[in-house]
Amino acid sequence: MRDVTANPATTVVVVTWRGAGHVTACLDALAAQTRPHRTLVVDNASDDGTAALLAAHPSRPQVIRLPRNTGYAGALSVALGKVETPLMAWLNDDAEPEPHWLATLEDTLEKAPLAAAATSLLVSLDGRTQSTGVRLTADGHGADLTEPTGEVFGFCGGAALLRTDALSAVHGVPASFFCYYEDTDTAWRLRLAGWDVVAAPDARVKHAHGVSSKPGSPEFHRWNERNRLLMLLRCAPRDVAVKQLVKFAALTAVLPLRPGRPSAANFRFGLRCRVLAEVAARLPATLTARRAIGRRAALGRGAVWEAWAGL
Repeated sequence: MRDVTANPATTVVVVTWRGAGHVTACLDALAAQTRPHRTLVVDNASDDGTAALLAAHPSRPQVIRLPRNTGYAGALSVALGKVETPLMAWLNDDAEPEPHWLATLEDTLEKAPLAAAATSLLVSLDGRTQSTGVRLTADGHGADLTEPTGEVFGFCGGAALLRTDALSAVHGVPASFFCYYEDTDTAWRLRLAGWDVVAAPDARVKHAHGVSSKPGSPEFHRWNERNRLLMLLRCAPRDVAVKQLVKFAALTAVLPLRPGRPSAANFRFGLRCRVLAEVAARLPATLTARRAIGRRAALGRGAVWEAWAGL
């Protein structure tokens, strides 16, 4: 039997950027876990005193301080190369897991040998459910589920547990995404490789959400729109990916002609043009990645899409 005290199964990776106001609470919650683990904090070049707080914390986490902000995806990609445990947890720095969080996730994966990832139940500060997992919509979005369900397409990257070898086998985290959709892209690739993703509704996490990147901001919408399209081009059936890219471009083209269009940032003509330009610039590398994902796949893209899209 594995000695989990001397040789823990999980490295919990916390990514932080300017986290001085909340990262201590996150580390305190990790220190209160009932299951032994290693803690690795990746600091995305914070300039607000975060580094001093990490150095002073009594749990003495391992810290990697990056020279620039690489986003959540970039930091996770760096961390994966340093993880030596069989399991790797992803945890936002504005999240506070309950004491049995990690034990519940580990036990869930132990009981599901065909699953590569387990997703937590995230609740907001006022107690509302943020995510019980991720579903794949009919137009290829990754959307948070807010009701308990027996089946999930993917995991919420704010608090999840993954098998390190499975993640490495599908070539890790898409670092170039910076942030958003790195979790749904990873779930796509795990499912294409034949793995399952499961929910662990008793693994509860209190999550402030959007402390580092404000939901609704132009940058939030830029990353979301761009990375959804890149994810589909990498992972989805060809006709689905092309249809969604053409649909996005067509709506962008007619926006200046539409009076009374929504005021949300993702309906701004300039922002959408920037998204299209960034997708175009990344297209050669994206198509190369698509071919590599296809070669590694155990299941067809169409089979995964038909099983999960729109559920």
